[in-house]
Amino acid sequence: MIRYHRVKNDEDLEDILALQKRNLGINLSDDEKLHEGFVTLQHDFEILKKMNDACPHFVAKKEGKIIGFALSMLKEFKDEIPLLIPIFKEIDTEIRNQNINDNYIAMGQVCIAKEARGKGVFRGLYTTMQSEFKNKFDSIITEVDTKNLRSSNAHKSMGFKLLKNYTSNHQLWEIIILKV
Repeated sequence: MIRYHRVKNDEDLEDILALQKRNLGINLSDDEKLHEGFVTLQHDFEILKKMNDACPHFVAKKEGKIIGFALSMLKEFKDEIPLLIPIFKEIDTEIRNQNINDNYIAMGQVCIAKEARGKGVFRGLYTTMQSEFKNKFDSIITEVDTKNLRSSNAHKSMGFKLLKNYTSNHQLWEIIILKV
């Protein structure tokens, strides 16, 4: 049985970092990245904890082990992670251009353990996020590397819509939004 809940302690944060490291694109073969997906950013404990203290992250656990996570990132952290500064500038521009309510939360990263993929964990994490955030935010916004087809397709299956594509750090990204 899979349980979904918010991060409760530092051990959960350490487990998130371990799962993240196993799925970093730089640690995977091209074939694994193509078929399994990947994460781009490696957080450190300090920033992950600060983000969690402000708005706890979401985890999926099976038999007490984290098999998936979705990171919550409030706009207040937009200058804390240099790699993410460009997305927030793009989001701010799109919000103005498309007249979108700026009451959103950024999903900082989602990752599912290899052995748990294709079992509904991704959907479970986002369904839990939507339920928790329905009275706090109007939408969840995130970005996906366009080379990460598995992630892009999974997000589209959840109802995420494209806001725009943009290039940052020599990568093409899609900024996507999900109404809560």
